[in-house]
Amino acid sequence: MTGTDSTGAGTDLRRDILTTLLPGFDGLHAPEWVLGLLREGLGGVCLFGPNVETPEQLRALNAALREANPLAVIAIDEEGGDVTRLFYDRGAPFPGNAVLGRIDDLELTARVARAVGEALAATGCTVTFAPDVDVNANPDNPVIGVRSFGADPELVARHSAVWTTALQETGVAASAKHFPGHGDTATDSHLALPVVDVPLATLRERELVPFRAAIAAGSRTIMTSHILIPELDPENPATLSPQILNSLLRGELGFDGVIVTDALDMKGASGVHGIPEAAVRALAAGCDLLCIGSDNSAEEMAEIVAAVETAIATGRLPEERVRESAARVRALAADSVPVPAGPALPASIEPQHDAEEIGRVIGAFEVTDVARERLARSPRVGTVVRVDTVANIAVGVAPWGPFAAEDVAASPSWLGDAVTVPVSAEHGLVDPASLEGTVLVVGKDLHRHAFARSAIESLRAVRDDVVTIDMGWPSNDRAYADVSTFGASRLLGEAVIEFVDDALRAAVATP
Repeated sequence: MTGTDSTGAGTDLRRDILTTLLPGFDGLHAPEWVLGLLREGLGGVCLFGPNVETPEQLRALNAALREANPLAVIAIDEEGGDVTRLFYDRGAPFPGNAVLGRIDDLELTARVARAVGEALAATGCTVTFAPDVDVNANPDNPVIGVRSFGADPELVARHSAVWTTALQETGVAASAKHFPGHGDTATDSHLALPVVDVPLATLRERELVPFRAAIAAGSRTIMTSHILIPELDPENPATLSPQILNSLLRGELGFDGVIVTDALDMKGASGVHGIPEAAVRALAAGCDLLCIGSDNSAEEMAEIVAAVETAIATGRLPEERVRESAARVRALAADSVPVPAGPALPASIEPQHDAEEIGRVIGAFEVTDVARERLARSPRVGTVVRVDTVANIAVGVAPWGPFAAEDVAASPSWLGDAVTVPVSAEHGLVDPASLEGTVLVVGKDLHRHAFARSAIESLRAVRDDVVTIDMGWPSNDRAYADVSTFGASRLLGEAVIEFVDDALRAAVATP
């Protein structure tokens, strides 16, 4: 069905199918297969960290993509926190959602969202897959955590709405995610299919509250999740469920924008059926724009197009369903601002923070009395135990915390003076008694990793000068978090450095 018949219907249908696809690619320049498909009508691309080197390079890349197809959607995962693509080489200069929720200043949340949008608009991106509006109900959540504004649905809702509105005022479209709610999971949907087995009343009172707020705020797109919710659909994950997307999202919640899938290369979506079949099922369920993955190929796109064409020809997928999705995607792209002319200056991308702003971030930290007492009597930090855990795929390998901040710091700090001892699942801790000075243990979600718990317990067994700094989402009992920062962006790293510096200065000044 890819040929052209006497009415051109075949070619038109191929163009509509292509318009629903949003692949990724490797490298800093668009490969010819991407540009060729864009000229044929490809809906757009999704950019990832390896596609970004500098603001100038990104703007030039986006200009080339939009030249090939002026109606191309240029999407990116820029959440303004641990998940960053614009700042993948150095960590994001924003606090992240969990800290914004803890500060609970809607004006600050709007200011951060606006700064994210301005940076994206300056480089020619048109959609960001943000905000994350999941209610992080499970502290063991391996994939959401500090990406969430919090565990209170009403708090998450008001910040989601403000973030969405402020971002879209810059001309960049928002994408509230991950519908209908990924916060109460203990499985990473990149790797398997999570199940959220809770009553419908809980879903309506918790998970759906922020989505209602984001929709009321005018979110142009909603991203689906690859999770199974038996109370809504016992067989299909949300991305592939007509009941969840049509009856709930379109019907009950009244959303009429673009429904975009989370990446279909994730096991929660395609682990059973493969990506081409997942694409067919996602379109049939009501999705409009299919995010395919991070490193796709012309061959993969051809397989997906062929699978959709076959599904239409055999009656599994109504042709009108595809045309409807393509029209929504084109309408979204038609409202996009053009790629700015000239070079994108780094100064226009990265906000600067003064002492007052850093102080507000530090004020959002949760600090135990034990941590305060031990830091108050610390003349110096002798050892930093850096706990390296495997980051989920959404976060990737972007620099994090004080280690990101130290790389770009204008002046030395205690971190540069201390000995850093790396600890991971492969490399355990050296003899705790041999470590010098006060010991700071810095990691993310420390309670979720057996090797991290073991390292902390072995230190605490022989030392009374250990302070743990958890830059993820701590356990409810805070057993392994003397200091909880609720985020690991570069800005949070700068705040940790300043927090410890202040404590050391105070210790030295105390007789």
